[in-house]
Amino acid sequence: MKIKSIPLAVMMLCASQVAFAQSGDAAAPQSIDPSASTAPQEDVQKVVIVSTGSRGSQRTMIDTPVPVDILGARELTKTGQVSLDKSMQFRVPSFNTVQTPVNDATSLLDPYEIRNMGPSRVLVLINGKRKNASSLIYTQTSPGRGESGADISAIPADAIKRIEVLRDGASAQYGSDAIAGVVNIILKDNAEGGSVTARTGITHKHDGKMGGLSLNQGVALGDQGFVNFTVDVSTVGLSNRPGTVIANGEAADFSDYLSPENAPNAANVYYDFYKNKVLPFLTAHPDAGNINGSPKTNAYKGLVNSRYDIGEGISIYGNAAYVRKDVDSYANYRTPYWRPTDYGLLHKAGEPYIGYVPTFIGTLDDYNATGGVKMDLNGWNTDVSLTYGGNQQKYHVGNSVNRGMAADFASGASKVQSPTEFYAGGVKFQHFVLNGDISKQVAPDVSVYAGTEMRHEKYEVLAGEEASYIKGGADSFAGNAPENSFPSSRSNYGVYGGATWDITKQWLIDGTGRYEKYTDFGSAFVWKGSTRYKVSDVVTLRASASTGFRAPSLAQTFTQKAQYSFVPGSGIQVSGLVNNVSSQAAALQVPKLKAEKSDNITLGLGLKPDSDTSVTVDYYHIKVKDRIILGKEITPICGKNDGSDAYKKCYAASSLDQVMVPAGLVSVSFFVNALDSITEGIDYVVSRKNIPALGGKMTLNLSGNYSLKNERDGAVNNPSPIASAKQSVLDATQEALMFTSRPKFKTIIGADLDYQNMNFSLNNTVFGPTRFRNAGMDTNLEVKFKTRAVTDFAMNYNLTKNTTLSFNINNILNVTPVWEFNALNSAGQAIIDDKKKDAITGLTPIQNQRNLITFNGRYSMMTYDGSQFSQLGRTFAASLNYRF
Repeated sequence: MKIKSIPLAVMMLCASQVAFAQSGDAAAPQSIDPSASTAPQEDVQKVVIVSTGSRGSQRTMIDTPVPVDILGARELTKTGQVSLDKSMQFRVPSFNTVQTPVNDATSLLDPYEIRNMGPSRVLVLINGKRKNASSLIYTQTSPGRGESGADISAIPADAIKRIEVLRDGASAQYGSDAIAGVVNIILKDNAEGGSVTARTGITHKHDGKMGGLSLNQGVALGDQGFVNFTVDVSTVGLSNRPGTVIANGEAADFSDYLSPENAPNAANVYYDFYKNKVLPFLTAHPDAGNINGSPKTNAYKGLVNSRYDIGEGISIYGNAAYVRKDVDSYANYRTPYWRPTDYGLLHKAGEPYIGYVPTFIGTLDDYNATGGVKMDLNGWNTDVSLTYGGNQQKYHVGNSVNRGMAADFASGASKVQSPTEFYAGGVKFQHFVLNGDISKQVAPDVSVYAGTEMRHEKYEVLAGEEASYIKGGADSFAGNAPENSFPSSRSNYGVYGGATWDITKQWLIDGTGRYEKYTDFGSAFVWKGSTRYKVSDVVTLRASASTGFRAPSLAQTFTQKAQYSFVPGSGIQVSGLVNNVSSQAAALQVPKLKAEKSDNITLGLGLKPDSDTSVTVDYYHIKVKDRIILGKEITPICGKNDGSDAYKKCYAASSLDQVMVPAGLVSVSFFVNALDSITEGIDYVVSRKNIPALGGKMTLNLSGNYSLKNERDGAVNNPSPIASAKQSVLDATQEALMFTSRPKFKTIIGADLDYQNMNFSLNNTVFGPTRFRNAGMDTNLEVKFKTRAVTDFAMNYNLTKNTTLSFNINNILNVTPVWEFNALNSAGQAIIDDKKKDAITGLTPIQNQRNLITFNGRYSMMTYDGSQFSQLGRTFAASLNYRF
């Protein structure tokens, strides 16, 4: 592992968000082929130009006012991970991502984050230009709920020259979404040569088979430019890690027939359970047919990067990328006691009915393109560019039925039978971004910069076919109804300016201000100041303070849908999500969404005792005001209308019921600026290289993140009808997903050895504890995932000068998540200690709690809401790279 904190305040040929290290910049570090050499990887350069975090002049290592990690292409491929986000998890201290089980559209794009701040507060750039957001917004009970982020897994690894990760607020430089930090993906720009790489892999369970083939090639455009392109195709097979399902819990969830009076004959499936304590289906299928792990994914990716020097200080540049992903996953298996019939649609006549498992097939198209020109205008470095990008997802449900349609057909009430395959609609996002930026060194110690950005965004919910949403919709995933499917759009204009000043040789300051105006919610002004002071050649002090903002996304403002979700103790239910501008939201007095605002402070120390050793330690404090959340489901309080005076009196006094009951809303959720939060922590990176060892040279690395505080600050801002009904948009489950569902700390300890024509690396990633307050669980308990260490080994062997064989064993010791119940008080401890079994279910109180959060054992390893790292265990990967 070679994560290096690098100098950030650098002068670029233009002050664009793009231009610091855009393809072909003369001072940019050269491309590092992932397998081209077994020589020790250097610090990229003693002086580098990076595109992330400042507009100032170039600095040497450690000489930076803000923390940045830089990862060469080699470091990414050495992880052996199948996607970029997973590679970054094992290289960047405060970057985390998790794969959640059976969460419908979430399977297309796993949520990721920096410093526990959620995916929507990380800005992703490609060559310094804003990448489009994903059209998916996470609505399930999983980390990242209510947010969306750019699909960084869409970028082919062989197209990447390096990645720069700014771990600091940067809204003043880049605008919305950069509250937690910035990920800048720098593309390869070599004008000649290339490589072809074949990849394969498998898990220790002999599933998840992976195969891939990629080609990267550079082509010179005379002496004036280049075209570099990458084509990548890959497939990852289904991995399945189901648990053993507990019959007692199933019987409790799915039937009331638990006594002889309610199970009068052996024809009733629950008679067998009452008499023999078994369910016949589970005897034959201990996992209840569930398919729970990582989905099958086929991906097709293409990317091109180019620049051409016209002459007289003018060059044109461009890049474009496209990815298509097909993801096949499964819903929970519908057992025969959960769904007593399929109405004869999903099993052949004469064969026993054993239930069915609906499929969820998602197709994702992600695309982006940038074109621009850079020139010198009277000594001002100028950059003008236009970026277009988009993300579209479509959803298909298979091997399922519309139970409402099927029941009507079976009863003769309708002549229209239910289909078994459904197009459920989808979502689509597009943006256009126009940038104009200028910079100039106006004095030997002063450089100034300014620029503007205009952006137009479009978001659309795509309607599904009628059968996917009427009468309850497709079983497992109801489609988008036309009334909830419509386009929306907005525009914004931003302008920024600032300067970098070397007051002395030791002391640097950098200041930036930015104004943004949006057509939908208003305007924002933010600023950032940073400084660095070189105490000596060994010791550097740095600090930054800034304000930031994040505009509510179009998806957060306009998403409206009916969706299925698992409710512990009640099985699957349908709930409604109303958008922020709907009549229902207005009736519930939900205010219009406004921008989140942040205050960021970072204090850092850099040490460079010699040319082979570097140390950085950074403390951060982030306060976010008016944080947007997708609230929990709100329910009426008066119960069923039985015509009684008590009900009428309750209804007359409940403004909540007066809104929900006439609208037919059993439960409703919505987006709202609900709370303030505080996040504090420490990042550290230590590296020692060129250590003589075993006849070669070794590099040792230690990096990590420790969260000091991540919590709500103050009371929840509930709309009046919700507060009057003594309900809240934020419950313990939502709060845990936001604040404690990411590791308390993460530590990466690595050793890298170069020996002759071989390279070996051994990395240990320690994931600290996480805590969940799962839905339906007793409020006196929490779930705590224990600290676990994942050990990875990689070997690269140069077979010839141009050919390298790589082999990875990830998670050598086959470590998987382990969790336990933790009592929050004496009442919780009493539940854990109580060994008395229920007379009907045969479960102790804590066994019943376990069933509630694992869906009766289906998700025994991760619980329904996920964990702090993958559940797949040991995996093997190999690749063969040939360079030409």
